[in-house]
Amino acid sequence: MSISAAILAARSGLQVTSQKAEIVATNVANASTPGYVRRSLVVGELVQGSQTSGVVSLGISRAGDDILKGQRRELTSDVAQSTVLASTWQSLSKRVGDTASGSGLFSSFSNFESALRASVTSPESTSTATSLLDAAKSFARELNSLSNYGAQARAEADSEIAQGVEAVNTALKQVQDLNKRISSIDRTSEHAATLMDERQRVLDTIAQYLPIQTVQREYGSIDVLTTQGVYLINGSTAQQLEFTPSSTFTSEQTLADGDLSGISVGGIDLTPGSTSFGAVSGGMFGALFSLRDQDIPAFMDQLDMVANDIVSRLSDDAIDPTKTPGAQGLFVDPAGTGSLGLASRISVNAAVDPAQGGEIWRLRDGLGATTSGPPGNSAILSAMFDAFTQIKSLNANGLQGAFSASDLAAQLSSAVGQKRVHQDSVLASTQAQHLTLVEAEQAETGVNVDQEMESLLLIEQAYAANARVIQVARDMISVLMEL
Repeated sequence: MSISAAILAARSGLQVTSQKAEIVATNVANASTPGYVRRSLVVGELVQGSQTSGVVSLGISRAGDDILKGQRRELTSDVAQSTVLASTWQSLSKRVGDTASGSGLFSSFSNFESALRASVTSPESTSTATSLLDAAKSFARELNSLSNYGAQARAEADSEIAQGVEAVNTALKQVQDLNKRISSIDRTSEHAATLMDERQRVLDTIAQYLPIQTVQREYGSIDVLTTQGVYLINGSTAQQLEFTPSSTFTSEQTLADGDLSGISVGGIDLTPGSTSFGAVSGGMFGALFSLRDQDIPAFMDQLDMVANDIVSRLSDDAIDPTKTPGAQGLFVDPAGTGSLGLASRISVNAAVDPAQGGEIWRLRDGLGATTSGPPGNSAILSAMFDAFTQIKSLNANGLQGAFSASDLAAQLSSAVGQKRVHQDSVLASTQAQHLTLVEAEQAETGVNVDQEMESLLLIEQAYAANARVIQVARDMISVLMEL
């Protein structure tokens, strides 16, 4: 190799080591940047003719493990699903209350039972009768409120689905745009690496709503599919999810009856829980559809069952000989349309409520009584108490066993609490798995500052060595010039 060739080779070495130093600096600067993937410089021999004459940069490489990334992204969907479910059941459990909380459904039952017991003991007391009426109203209002809470939870889930669809559609368009930009530039450039980082962040956003997979295409673009194989981006075309939010919610509205919207793309049904081959099985969409169409309706059915139980118990003709046979008792369904949605409608019989034109002494003397009876007569009150505390067998809507009215309320509260505990457990487990994969991916693709500093020392040594080669070559030329 001639002296001039040595100088050229060393100069190429200086250029490449300068590029390496720049990449190390970029890596260190972005060590804590979310979604940043570590870069490295790909180099090769610089060949001129049949001889190697130095080194050349072939482009920038992004660290990565597609299998690990896919597994982590799948768990991203699982964590998003578990988070929504756990949060909802925590809120619902808190609202329903439990046997120890002193508030909520069981507390309202317990207070009514205590007031009824006191009225049996002191049927002549107006204050005791007033307390019983207040407890009955409070109990009815609690069922009304819980039913409305369930309807609101369904409405919120529906609204969040709509927001999620909008977010996914926006993200799909972003990926489509990034695909076009990446395919139009040198895919080994720093600019391309930056765009690929951004695309990965957008894909992670989509994965929060539904599980996805990607397929590498030519020129650096990717296709995006659901895990069931439905294309969301095919080539250069991004599909758009379709969903129609509902403006109102009642117990009667269901997806099966067509009252509520599912989610689809390109005419393919993606609705979680549907029989379609494309039905999504995870992510926030999986959780929100489950809450809107299954979990919350099941809870509301249980509320209706509790309401129906108390109405039927206290409507027994044997309790009150003064009322019309077959008529409802202390608690009534104003609409009289059956058990569906009853918890939202149940109220106290107007005959005993002075605020509705009734007489409070009818609690003691009977719903059909026209005049006040003997103040010490507790027969009807005792019969109501016996009916309220009677143990009845039940096996419906996920509740099975033999219960008094208060026991049934306690069982419903317990069922909600158990659901909360289960979802909390699932969330904790899923988060632990997700964290393990995040750390593994970070170790594979993230920036280790200590390693980058070690690389920088080697770069510094290589730069100094190449500079020394140039200096020696120039000294040699100077010697020749002096001859």
